[in-house]
Amino acid sequence: MTLCHEINNMDSYKDNKIRKFEDLVCWQKGRELVSAIYKVTNRWSDRSFQDQIRRASVSVVSNIAEGFERGSKDELLYFMYIARGSVGEVRSQLHIARDLGLISEPEFLKLYDLADFTARLIYKFIESYKSKSYGGQKYGDMKAVEQKEFDDYLQNIINKKVTR
Repeated sequence: MTLCHEINNMDSYKDNKIRKFEDLVCWQKGRELVSAIYKVTNRWSDRSFQDQIRRASVSVVSNIAEGFERGSKDELLYFMYIARGSVGEVRSQLHIARDLGLISEPEFLKLYDLADFTARLIYKFIESYKSKSYGGQKYGDMKAVEQKEFDDYLQNIINKKVTR
């Protein structure tokens, strides 16, 4: 099954109950990405670059897990945005690896496709989760913040983190 086929069949995941972060398809694909990155980077002599792309890939699954375990809608979405940013970092580093001859074109295409698919899954999760009125595990009976207010809230958090 191709990744494009999987993304078109995302409706099949809607009926599954999400009880832990390991149930999230975006976490599962992120985990596949980590394994694939580790395998291809084993032969690299540039340990600094190897470490950078590995850390970025691990950051994807780590942030999804941390956000999920925090128990609130706001924190989950905040960490999902960070995870998506880490996937972008991996994709950028894949371009560099290809440019430097560290990976072949077929390796690049395979890894890039997996990273892009993971980013799309995270985006789809964020958008569907933002539209729900559920306040998260921690605040299950609270009303969700209006879309604009929520986006402003997240931007505030991001700005505070950047200025520190």
